[in-house]
Order: sequence, then structure tokens, then C-alpha cells
Amino acid sequence: MQAYKLKGKVDRDGTLIITEPTNLTPGDVEVIVLQSDKKNKDSKIISNKQSSKRPSKVKTFQDWFAKTEPATSALNLDDTKWNYLKEKHNL
Repeated sequence: MQAYKLKGKVDRDGTLIITEPTNLTPGDVEVIVLQSDKKNKDSKIISNKQSSKRPSKVKTFQDWFAKTEPATSALNLDDTKWNYLKEKHNL
């Protein structure tokens, strides 16, 4: 199964409309919808101090979350994984 990420919108009638052209071959598709939450993106800006004390519904992780710092947006996961693998396998 191939996955595609497309942009779209839902009109007032509840119809899903894909707003960009696609090069999909005709046939059945399975649709997974992730609705963006514009209110939370714009209004929630959390400082590092607040985010390190984020609540957890799982009591086991509450102390762990209190001691952690969030990952920076400058963190490149591919480079981090590659560096880990180089160390692990002595490359």
C-alpha cells in the first residue's frame, strides 16, 4: 500500500475536497483524515520551563517528564540516528 499526503478541506455540507491535483491511478483508496487545529497552533506557545513540567495521565511517567527538556526544532533526527549507529557499530 502506498501512502500520499494531500491537502484538502471540508465544506459546510461535510464533503471532503482535495485541494491539490493528484497523479493517483483510478481505484479504491483508504482515507485517513487528520484535522489541523488552527486555534491550538496559534494560541498555545509554551516556554521551555512550562513544557518540562507537562502533566501526564500515567503516574509512572510524571517524575520522568518533570526532569526532561523538550527536543529543539533544530534537532535533525536523521543525523542523530546516523551518529548513534556509527558509534554502535564502530563505523
